[in-house]
Amino acid sequence: MTEKFSVQFANEAFYLAFLGGDFAAMDGLWAHDTDVGCIHPGWEPLLGREQVMESWNAIFANSELPEFEYREVSTTLSSDCAIVLTYEIFEEAFLVATNIFVREDDAWKIIHHQSGGCPPMTDEDEIGAEPLLQ
Repeated sequence: MTEKFSVQFANEAFYLAFLGGDFAAMDGLWAHDTDVGCIHPGWEPLLGREQVMESWNAIFANSELPEFEYREVSTTLSSDCAIVLTYEIFEEAFLVATNIFVREDDAWKIIHHQSGGCPPMTDEDEIGAEPLLQ
């Protein structure tokens, strides 16, 4: 398995945990040995594993998880760090997310997720975006 594919697999696992409201899976995807942070749309920055995981627990406790599609835009690797840009396509909003991963215990673990509004994709953008789970 190539490193890029491994990072994309970790990114896919992140979105599967998110869409499925699977806290145990989400918890397993975040780094333990590196400081982490998260900025959900409209939220204050969350710093530290405890705050980040509390936020996911609160989101998953909501009886109606958001439904959305996501499309990978790009994956950049640099040694033991990777950045994945992903479109998050909700019925009421179009977001772009940055997911940053580091290698920890021979696995790619997320250390930062930030999602915020952006203009919708154009037909030109869609050519490079690979559809993932829909």
